[in-house]
Amino acid sequence: MNIVIILGIIITLVTLIPVWRQFSNHPRGLLVLFFAEMWERFSYYGMRALLIFHLTQHFLFNDKDAQALYGSYASLVYLTPLIGGIIADRFLGTRKAVAFGALLLVAGHFLMAYEGTPATQALKVDGKLYPFISEGRTSGRSSQIQVGDKRYNYSADNNGTFIIKGLEEGQDLAPQTKKDNYEIVLTSRDQTATNSLFLALSFIILGVAFLKPNISAMVGQLYEKNDPRRDPGFTLYYYGINLGAFWAAILCGLLGQTVGWWAGFGLAGIGMFIGWLVFLWGKPMLEGHGEPPNPARLKEPFLGPLSKEASLYIISLLSLGLIWFAVQRHEIVGALLTFASVFVIGYLIWFMKTTLTRIESERIILALILIASAVTFWTLFEQAGSSLNQFANRNTELTMLGVTITPGQTQSFNTGFILLLAPIFSALWAYLGTRGQDLSAPLKFGLALIQVGLGFLVLVYGAQFAGDNYKVPLIFLMLAYLLHTTGELLISPVGLSQMTKLATATLISTLMAVWFLSVAWAQWLGALIAQMTATQTIAGQVLNPQSSLSTYVSVFYQIGLYAIALGIILMLVSPFLKKLANGIK
Repeated sequence: MNIVIILGIIITLVTLIPVWRQFSNHPRGLLVLFFAEMWERFSYYGMRALLIFHLTQHFLFNDKDAQALYGSYASLVYLTPLIGGIIADRFLGTRKAVAFGALLLVAGHFLMAYEGTPATQALKVDGKLYPFISEGRTSGRSSQIQVGDKRYNYSADNNGTFIIKGLEEGQDLAPQTKKDNYEIVLTSRDQTATNSLFLALSFIILGVAFLKPNISAMVGQLYEKNDPRRDPGFTLYYYGINLGAFWAAILCGLLGQTVGWWAGFGLAGIGMFIGWLVFLWGKPMLEGHGEPPNPARLKEPFLGPLSKEASLYIISLLSLGLIWFAVQRHEIVGALLTFASVFVIGYLIWFMKTTLTRIESERIILALILIASAVTFWTLFEQAGSSLNQFANRNTELTMLGVTITPGQTQSFNTGFILLLAPIFSALWAYLGTRGQDLSAPLKFGLALIQVGLGFLVLVYGAQFAGDNYKVPLIFLMLAYLLHTTGELLISPVGLSQMTKLATATLISTLMAVWFLSVAWAQWLGALIAQMTATQTIAGQVLNPQSSLSTYVSVFYQIGLYAIALGIILMLVSPFLKKLANGIK
């Protein structure tokens, strides 16, 4: 058995056993939602472990186009739940919305398993084409150029000169060709498979829109408002989220590289299908929670003889065309985010001026300041799925202490650390809280920004230990993810808690919507940061590893210092920001 899987089993058992014992004290429906959301996160993080590689190696998108597509996809994943939540609240109810969303996710992930024919590229010199022949995936990928009846390895120097290793002078093609005298051309790309990819991403985005906001709402519906088991119940649910994400990176990352893209994506689809079945099977355990607000109205005719419920499903499926169009256009997603932000923030300003007291308005202002700082944190943190994933593949030595992992499996570092550290952080806040020494939210947010910045500077420091292959030792990537994870634990649960505390009863949903909108912005902005790390690739392989490492070091240094500086500023002004809370801790 793969040693990474063995280590994963050990971490799971160590953390799961004490968690599992707590379920007996909670409603039975929590277990159903726990498994359903665990598999949803399994499917999402399975995508995250492989998608950027699938785009750059199978479809041969260049770095900038692939990172823009990844950012648009991730942004829409966090933007569309605003609509899915409204539809559930007004018409379907959370249970039907979750079931529908899960089924869409299954369809999307199974569509991702359709690979089609790999794209191909060739070197064009003096009007002649010399094809690149590639095999394997992620770090197991190799590529050669074919000249005549032989294949050769290739690279490029810092001036962009294309170098064919082992090719002798006098051949049809010179061993070295200057940058201005050659061109890399795309010779084929399976258009059916490409459109299938965009459709698959659209299904997944629409599925998350219905599932993500509503399954979390169902957890809250299981408890009375003042039930002391509510917070521990959400803690168990949060554990399920990270357990699914942890195993997705390990298993999908392994299968995607060693078996095929279809296996990694297909496993994510199988996982979501299991979650869907568990959710349907567990309906009695939900004890009537999550049903439509007005079941009779759902049966009324809406589109001709079709009921309102059936009509909502059909209209939702028709929206796939709009999502298919938007996900391919990063600038359109940015425009959608701008429109949503202007509308929501304008509404908040109007509401504060017309309805809220001064104290209530100051609390909302503090919430918006925290949200703005969270955008910076998540923009850098979410480099994990794009630039950090590519850094792991291109410039990280993936063997340590005799254990070799795949680039996609490095995504398990973050969630593995969460499984191990979340109980410690929870206990720490409880300990400080009982003694009146708990840190203020602005102070925690400032510390989180410093942590994420330090994580990137660790990679900058580790670059000096890179060998002749320009690969940084794996331990530095692990340390970076450890710092990012401790930052996440400072900002994620604290941020969600603060939104519910600072908002008035009439603004809780709106403020939570703004919080998730900030994550959507972070994904979109994260694509722009990732594009700064773009480097020239041929057939999905980096042409100059030295230049690639230099680019990563430069960008990571800049964003690391920026995050630390912003974190320090936030910590310095935290005593003043704390006053805006007006007694809310």
